[in-house]
Formats: sequence, structure tokens, C-alpha cells
Amino acid sequence: MADTAKINTVEPNTGCLDARTAELIAIGASVAAHCQPCLAYHVSAARDLGIDEALIREAIAAGHRVEKGAMAAMRKFSDSVHELPGPAVPPPSPACCGNPTPQNGKSCCG
Repeated sequence: MADTAKINTVEPNTGCLDARTAELIAIGASVAAHCQPCLAYHVSAARDLGIDEALIREAIAAGHRVEKGAMAAMRKFSDSVHELPGPAVPPPSPACCGNPTPQNGKSCCG
């Protein structure tokens, strides 16, 4: 059985991935996660490593493909969520994020 402490811990510089590959993966992951500061950081780091702009664009495109697949899966899931067994879903409250008194008078859902 795998040691779960090791699985859940990031260990940089283990030699499994070179820095260039790790940055390209991080670029794609940043796009898929919609993390703009992450993307800016990792693109800059990739450029500092001398990674070609074409490879950076390819990593960005890969992230968009992952993002598109995840969105399609969520769309399909959300279309079927009402069919899941379980108790009725309560109606949304004015402060569905759990904050009983939103500062701006709006809920997090709009």
C-alpha cells in the first residue's frame, strides 16, 4: 500500500521531472484552474528557463482542452443532479454562501 503522506506532499526537485517539464505542466494546470496569478508566474518562470513561446502556447492550449472537458462534464452532471437520490434541496437563502448578512446586500449566487 502506498504511503499517503508521501502522495499528498509536494517534493520539488526529486529528479522525476525536469524544471522545464514541470513549468509546462504548471502552465496547463493554471489555465485549467482559472488561476491568473499562477499562469503569469509560471509563464514568466518558463521564459526564464528559456522555454520557447510555441511550447508555452501549446501548454496553454492543453490547459484549455482540460478546462473544456471539465466544463462539459460539469454541465452534464449539473443537468442530471436533480435526479440524484436524497433529501430535497432547500431553496437558496439570500446569503447562500453562509454569510447571514452579505455586506453588499447580494448573495454569492448573484
